[in-house]
Amino acid sequence: MKRILVAVSVCFAFTVQATAQTPYIATDDGGSKILNGIITKYILMNQQADFTWYSTSQQSANASSPLIQSMQKAPADIHFLVFGGTWCEDTQNVLPKFFKIQEWAGFPDARIAFIGVDRAKKSVGNLATVMGITNVPTIIVMKKGVEIGRVIEYGKTGRWDEELSELIK
Repeated sequence: MKRILVAVSVCFAFTVQATAQTPYIATDDGGSKILNGIITKYILMNQQADFTWYSTSQQSANASSPLIQSMQKAPADIHFLVFGGTWCEDTQNVLPKFFKIQEWAGFPDARIAFIGVDRAKKSVGNLATVMGITNVPTIIVMKKGVEIGRVIEYGKTGRWDEELSELIK
């Protein structure tokens, strides 16, 4: 019951935040832009001057990742809730690859929510706190609005894409 209430709260927060003109806050931290709140991969792609790491990291995505097939076969009730820090090297390495795999798989953007956090791992609307985020990136797999698992940073094995693939199955 608690997980369902958390999922409903998160969805409500997404709706409230999505209706605002700017669903995120951008701050500058010694020359690097930090995005906090609901963001998309397109913000990172379209602001290349601020996020040069995005396209560089995507180039080393694994075209034979098992996650591609798992995303292609995933039922419509599978969603991802992704937390990352634009300032974080692990996020800068993992998330561009995740989004490249998502594109190769044809997995819909609408089934992925991407939340930027600040250096304290806090987000606009307290979504990171509600979801217990302590490290980034954290990719949470949701099924019918309930968390079925999460991969934190590089995962337990260092093969974050394989771990996500197993969660989807």
